[in-house]
Order: sequence, then structure tokens, then C-alpha cells
Amino acid sequence: MWIDSHCHLNHEGSQKNGSVDELVDKARDNSVDGLLTVCCNITREKDALKSIAHRYENVWYSVGTHPHDADDPDEVLLSQSDISTLARSDDKIIAIGETGLDYYYDNAPREAQKESFRKHIRASLETNIPLIIHTRDAEDDTMSILKEEGGDKIRAVLHCFTGSRALAEQALSLGFYISFSGIVTFKNSTDLQETAKIVPHDRFLVETDAPFLAPVPYRGQTNQPAYVVETGKYLAQLKDISEEECAKYSTQNFFDLFSRAKKT
Repeated sequence: MWIDSHCHLNHEGSQKNGSVDELVDKARDNSVDGLLTVCCNITREKDALKSIAHRYENVWYSVGTHPHDADDPDEVLLSQSDISTLARSDDKIIAIGETGLDYYYDNAPREAQKESFRKHIRASLETNIPLIIHTRDAEDDTMSILKEEGGDKIRAVLHCFTGSRALAEQALSLGFYISFSGIVTFKNSTDLQETAKIVPHDRFLVETDAPFLAPVPYRGQTNQPAYVVETGKYLAQLKDISEEECAKYSTQNFFDLFSRAKKT
């Protein structure tokens, strides 16, 4: 059994591979028995994500504001209390985020990204619901804000990890999890592959980030949750463990981190 710990079932790009029902069925046929569909804009997405998650036993969702949307006027109006209240409102909500900093694209002003990130960290602290962190080209600020806001007291995952070994080590020292996407299977991702080897068996997750970043041998195609198995198989080789062990570890880690999710 595999879990896709981060996908976007509501994203219009995902529909290139079929309806939500078809994507969930394809995943299940490929031994992917659980999915976390992740929110990037609360005001636009929460109702659709709620509807999707409540149709399936092993599909869960999150609530959060992606750094790209940090200056969206409706998202700016959401307070920490609003996020906390919403996160507590539905047992199917098992995470807060994704949130964080993205200085690669800078689609939102950096100060807006930082303020949004702080809001989400505080909501995670208040609710004890784990945080999904997006960080790209912003390692120093990401860790500084986490430390300033008491990040050592939250449960969190650095999703779609592409950062440095130093960032991974800092995150692990805080008790965080590291999630690997299809990027780790790319030929030129040698540094990331070396970092993956040092992440302990009880601290890694696998994800697709579908519809983005399809792993080899599907690179360049529209990604889907069924493909998370390819990332898992590649990680198993890197870490010199069996595919069965990799599935077991990553699945147990998912339920350890996202404790509101119930195995069925």
C-alpha cells in the first residue's frame, strides 16, 4: 500500500488524465490506497476539496494559502483564527497548508509571503494540526521564520523537497518529515538523491504533486497519483531497501504525521 501524500485533484491540469473518480480508481488499481489533496487557495478551493474528500474513504484534504497566492485579497483577509477554526471544522482536514516561501517565482511580494507563512504556523501551533511547507530558493528565511514562530513545537513536512542537505538536516533536527516527488527520479537530481539517502526511514514521505512533476518514466507527461509508485520504487533503490519496505515506511510515516487520518 502506497500513499500519495500531496496531490491536487481539483487542479484543472489533473483532469487531463481523467475525472477525479477515474484518478482515484487508477491510483487504487496501482496499489495507491490513500491520497491527500492539498489546498493552495482557501477561499477558492475549500468547498471543492471538501466535496472530493467526502466522496472517498481514503482521500483527505488540507486548508492553506500557497505562497503564490499570499497577496490574494481574499486570502489576506483570513486571520490565523479563521484558519484554525476552519481546520478544526472537518475531520477530513488533516493538514494546514501548503504554505511557505517561494523566491524562485516571486509571484507574490516576499513580505506578503512571510506574513501568510507566519499565520499558518501559528494556526498549526494552536490546533496541533500538521503543517505542509513549500520552500523554494528561500531556505534561510524559511528556517528563520519557523524558529521565530516556535516551529520546533509543530509537526510539519517539507513537501516536494528540492533543497540542500543542510536544509534537510535542519528540518530533521526539528522533527519534521521530508517528502520526495518525481524530481528525485530525474537524472540531473544527483544532489537531491544523495540527500534522500540520509533521511531516516521514519522521516520520509512520497508524493506526486500531481498534475506536476511526473516521475521517470512518465517525465514530461501530466502527473497523477498512480505514478507515486514510481517515486517510491526509485527511493527504495536509493535507500537500499525493498519496495515493500519503502511502501511500509512511507505509509506509516504518513499516518504518524497526519494523525487525523484514519486507516481503513
